[in-house]
Amino acid sequence: MSEITDLLGESGPLAKVLPGFAPREEQQRMAEATVASIEAQQKLIVEAGTGTGKTFAYLMPVLRSGRRVIISTGTRHLQDQLYGKDLPIVRDALHAPVNTALLKGRTNYLCLHRLATAAEDGGRLQGRQLHELEEVRAWSGRTRQGDIAELGLLSEDSPVWPRVTSTTENCLGLECEHYQECYVVKARRHAMEADVVVINHHLLFADMVLKEEGFGELLPGADAFVIDEAHQLPEVASVFFGTTLSSHQLRDLARDIRLEHLREAGDMQDLPDAAGQLEGQVHRVRLALGQRDRRAAWSEVSANSELQAVLQDLQQSLQQLSDWLAMAAERGKGLESCRQRAVLLRDRLALLQQHASGEYIHWFETFRTSFRLNLTPLNVAPVFRECLETLSSAWIFTSATLAVGDSFSHFAAQLGLEDADTLKLDSPFDYQRNALLYLPENMPQPNQPGYVEAVVACARAVLEASGGRAFILFTSHSALRTAAKLLADECDYPLLVQGDAPRSELLEQFRAAGNAVLLGTSSFWEGVDVRGETLSCVIIDKLPFGSPGDPVLQARIEALREQGANPFMQYQLPRAVITLKQGIGRLIRDQADRGVLVLCDPRLLEKSYGRIFLRSLPAMPRTRDVDDVHEFFAGVGSGMTDPLASSLPT
Repeated sequence: MSEITDLLGESGPLAKVLPGFAPREEQQRMAEATVASIEAQQKLIVEAGTGTGKTFAYLMPVLRSGRRVIISTGTRHLQDQLYGKDLPIVRDALHAPVNTALLKGRTNYLCLHRLATAAEDGGRLQGRQLHELEEVRAWSGRTRQGDIAELGLLSEDSPVWPRVTSTTENCLGLECEHYQECYVVKARRHAMEADVVVINHHLLFADMVLKEEGFGELLPGADAFVIDEAHQLPEVASVFFGTTLSSHQLRDLARDIRLEHLREAGDMQDLPDAAGQLEGQVHRVRLALGQRDRRAAWSEVSANSELQAVLQDLQQSLQQLSDWLAMAAERGKGLESCRQRAVLLRDRLALLQQHASGEYIHWFETFRTSFRLNLTPLNVAPVFRECLETLSSAWIFTSATLAVGDSFSHFAAQLGLEDADTLKLDSPFDYQRNALLYLPENMPQPNQPGYVEAVVACARAVLEASGGRAFILFTSHSALRTAAKLLADECDYPLLVQGDAPRSELLEQFRAAGNAVLLGTSSFWEGVDVRGETLSCVIIDKLPFGSPGDPVLQARIEALREQGANPFMQYQLPRAVITLKQGIGRLIRDQADRGVLVLCDPRLLEKSYGRIFLRSLPAMPRTRDVDDVHEFFAGVGSGMTDPLASSLPT
């Protein structure tokens, strides 16, 4: 243990290669716990507050262990940073001859077969999409990895990407003519040979659940797993341990049938006709589910005779397609793949039309032109626990937000980790000197008319003190839209609103402006890192309890009630606390950062459960007087010798 502490010490190897490195007791304690977990092959849950340096705290033990380790994180962006920046720093510091690999899901790699079919179908594309396809074709001649992140000219949500990448359903596998040159296959081969592999949570569960060919031996071969951003894991697990049928899957099948028909069975006109009929049925299902966007329990529409008739027609269309494709499959591998997909989607639709058992939540969601039908498990803990027991490995789960107060019981129960060791490490940042919590007075209740207007009025007063430089985070899109209208003509600073541009572009504009005000919902509550004075204030409209109309939340609440549990205290409140901690984490991102946190919700002080939220936040001075906010910002640059005398006890 002393060795790993020395490695992260003032004269250790990391200090020699990392400018500005400073030893942190919290980081050393996490590293020691990680060493113990790997050596004992035990489970460990660690909450490491912002600024702990948790990435280096687990990378140092991992690279010193000599074990085969898989590191899973939340997003592709975090994967790229971990693999391209953090891992090389530690490897160089330790002079460790460790073979590392980066592995993403197959939709992140160019598929040569689908690129060829997309090129043949180029006549159906127009304008920007045709230009983007040409960009992809040009890039395909010079890429070595086939990672679509290399081609920055196209946005991540470009409609061209699904045409030139594969999914588990449409991949031809060993039957593909490009199998030997396949970028997915190459990446997986490299991963199988590596000592340390960086993946993401979706890929982790894809292997656990789907057992994708060519990847099934990677997880059993690992001695240890490090799960970063572990607070996201229960939600991702619910997706992979459930069943979903989407309009996108059905439309993609129809499009691929037409493409493969042109390539392999041009004389079978019944195929494109049947594909067109499938597209028509998908459109009818969307109309039968109602005009507005919503998430609702299946029971709300299960008695709708029109919808049931359309779903029956959709089932028949998939059956007819399966029959036609069975006859056409011998013409080519692409058509055989389409046949398998048609059968899979047909069977999935049949399952989703049945009444769900008590172990699953049956629900649907609709968007402007699309829909998803879902079966989600009520509890993923038993199946996740079973997966862990098949892998005799150490498991380290870490995030800045896992505990409620000092308890990890909520997170542990969701994944069946009640026997795991736990460690809670507070942020080393000096919140007492560098932060202020403002709880405005005279706010109406969040469910009262005019609440958003009161939040905006409060925000205006704070923005006057901060000079802009703020995130205003909302718990709903409707509140955000209302606030955006109210601020549109009255904000003295550049106003950026989620939905007006991609998130990455809004963040670039925010950093460039220096005094902007950004309005965001859930996607800005986590995974956003803006350091320095550019972001000096975070305003949160209300406590982030889940929507009472959400069908998944409602089903879990009812299940807990039937078990005699208290769903509010055991589920709703812990989830809201963890989400709030994520939003608050946007404010102080560096040792020198200073800022004001504004929580508008009066329930923090008026309800008994408000104390649980407050106890879960970093200790900082509190006030109810906006004049203290002005004084705080007036002290920027000069430093404050004493915490503000607040009108509330800390």
